[in-house]
Amino acid sequence: MNPLVQPDPGLFIWTIVTFLGLLWALKKLAWSPLLEALETRQNAIRKSLDDAQQAKTELERLHVESAHILQRARVDAESIITQSRADGDRLREEIRAKARGEADHIVKNAERQIQLETSRALEQIRREAVDLSVMIASKIIQRNLSTADNEKLIDEALKQVEGRRN
Repeated sequence: MNPLVQPDPGLFIWTIVTFLGLLWALKKLAWSPLLEALETRQNAIRKSLDDAQQAKTELERLHVESAHILQRARVDAESIITQSRADGDRLREEIRAKARGEADHIVKNAERQIQLETSRALEQIRREAVDLSVMIASKIIQRNLSTADNEKLIDEALKQVEGRRN
């Protein structure tokens, strides 16, 4: 028989001892550091996943908060626009009222001026009518009146004209 195929108890024992020694050396030198590295990596991945979940939660919270802030900003903008429109309408009405008041004042002043000018014109016409009347009367009477008589006739004529007017 072939010596390689025959079981040799010494070789068998030395193979087991070598295998166990190698197994112990691998466990001590390779397996433990490898398991520690894997556990460290697993912890780092787990921490990264937890951090990512926290970041996602924070991002969602910030998104909701920004949506609320944006909604409040829209409401505030609408309020400001509404208030600005109301202020504009109020200011427009104030300007119109002021313009109407000023126009009324100008019209009243113009009416007063017209009345004053009309009164002056009527007074002047009366005086000229009296002067004409006196001149015609003096020519009719054929005598020359004194200045005092003229003044007296003018005053009497004015009083008569005013009496008729009232």
